[in-house]
Amino acid sequence: MRELSLHILDVAENGIDAGARLITISILEEKKRNVLTVTITDDGSGIEKEVLEKVTDPFYTTRLTRRVGLGLSLFRETSRRCDGTFSITSREGEGTRVVATFRLDHIDLPPLGNMAGCVIALIAGHPEVDLAYIHRADNEEFYFDTREIKKELDDVAINEPKVLKYLEEVIKNEEKRFKTRG
Repeated sequence: MRELSLHILDVAENGIDAGARLITISILEEKKRNVLTVTITDDGSGIEKEVLEKVTDPFYTTRLTRRVGLGLSLFRETSRRCDGTFSITSREGEGTRVVATFRLDHIDLPPLGNMAGCVIALIAGHPEVDLAYIHRADNEEFYFDTREIKKELDDVAINEPKVLKYLEEVIKNEEKRFKTRG
């Protein structure tokens, strides 16, 4: 995948498929340490211990529609290629946490990509799921939480096209403050 946002979208969709009601996406840029950390957590059904050991194998999938599951293995390889680390932890009945780190100045680090599009795609496709998105870099922080937005919207659906367009613009404008590649 050419952008980290596509990896993030894939992991978040996995959590939703596992029954998550809350997805949290965190981007942390630590320029002094030269590290980018991407963390995606969910409160879904979790992954059985035996399955957890296999989920980064590209030839393993729990889906019946295809015989390969490339998402997590590609994300892991992207982090490793960029002198980073990858971990996935999970507890049955509690959820899953995926953490990928990258050397921030690595020549092969893909751009973060369209995080506004990623967040809006998740909201549009799964309005019943809550989403928290946090992006921190140096002294800047952006925090977006659909639980807060839904309270303000009252009886208006969060996936109403005009609402989605407005939220996308808010995220895009906030993301401009960050100097992340891409």
